[in-house]
Amino acid sequence: MAEPTAHTEVPGGHTVFPPFDAKQFPSQLFWLSVTFILLYVIVAKVALPRIGSIFEERSKRIGDDLAEAQRFKEKSDAANAAYQQSLADAHAKAQSVVNTKREQQAAAAEKSSKELEEHLRARLAAAESTIAKTRQDAMTHTAEIAAQAAAAIVERLVGISPSAEEIAKALREAPKRPGGPTDT
Repeated sequence: MAEPTAHTEVPGGHTVFPPFDAKQFPSQLFWLSVTFILLYVIVAKVALPRIGSIFEERSKRIGDDLAEAQRFKEKSDAANAAYQQSLADAHAKAQSVVNTKREQQAAAAEKSSKELEEHLRARLAAAESTIAKTRQDAMTHTAEIAAQAAAAIVERLVGISPSAEEIAKALREAPKRPGGPTDT
């Protein structure tokens, strides 16, 4: 087999890593300065204005959103206040309707009660009149019944049938007792 001919060693046997080589420092510092200034100019002239405009745009958008949110909150508060007011008005109106109906029903109940009371008084008066008439008729018929009974008793006891005039005269002359058949 053949031996390789390529070598990676530095001639002279001494190797130094190039960034640490002191001979390279001036050129490295020069290119570092050029790169820094170039990057600074690019950032200052291009990137920072764009970033600044983005921040301003976001800040403006946030401010507009907050202002719009405040307007919506005020509208919402106004709508809520209007709703609460309409709810209170509806409650007051309902209470008024309830009170009016309650008063109407109380008046109707009182009127109905008075009508019923008058009707019952009229029926009671009619019933008392009917009772008095029935009592009067009963008393009238009681005298007739008493006369017939007295005639029947006399006929049975004595065996003679008395005349109607004799019975009527006897009943008139009979001692008067409260609650008796001739007490009218």
